[in-house]
Amino acid sequence: MPQSMPTAPRALPPGVPTLAREPLEAGVNHWVIDGVLADPHAVRARLLAQRHWNLGYPHRPETWPGMRLPAALLPDELARVEARVRAAIGCGRLSVATAPGGARLDCNVAQLVGARESGPRPHTDRRDLCRHAAVLYLHPAPPTGSGTSFYRLRYPNGALGGNACPPPHDNLVQALGVRRLPPAAWVEEARVENVFNRLLVYKAALVHSATGYFGEAPSDRRLTITFFWMSG
Repeated sequence: MPQSMPTAPRALPPGVPTLAREPLEAGVNHWVIDGVLADPHAVRARLLAQRHWNLGYPHRPETWPGMRLPAALLPDELARVEARVRAAIGCGRLSVATAPGGARLDCNVAQLVGARESGPRPHTDRRDLCRHAAVLYLHPAPPTGSGTSFYRLRYPNGALGGNACPPPHDNLVQALGVRRLPPAAWVEEARVENVFNRLLVYKAALVHSATGYFGEAPSDRRLTITFFWMSG
């Protein structure tokens, strides 16, 4: 469960970097869409049958955990997902952005992560490459506590800071001036549970993470598909 907030607000230490504060509100900065795929069992079976997954941490020195597979959804399946997202967030167009140097986020990529491969890693997605991100859960019987959590910054004196990367910064490294913070620097504010065929859409600037991972054999691990869009 999310950790309890302090009973009385504490003042921020002087001179510390801060994040923006955006109170979490369903339908405003995150959206839950259930039953998004017409045949999620077929999609899951197709993904698990693939042999050529890209390996991440701890198998290779990557920043992302487990295994990844690009082009997870077929064009008609992806079109169905994007139509539901456009309707939910009220935009006319979704696109995948590319940075001037050629970098882009892995949109429509399956990710398979086991219990021993990673844990929660609070982060934001790059503001220069996406405005909305989403995760599609594809395990038919996931354990509780394996969905997605949202976090607030917590300072050493217990004061609570913001929960979103503020402009003009594109990521937390730029906003906070450090590459990594200890787990105690974050407090879980809310979570959305892992439900089969559920799509969670959220503003990419919000600090978030997988709540947890599970499973040993590939078919038992946390299977998701991630998306990153510019929207307009």
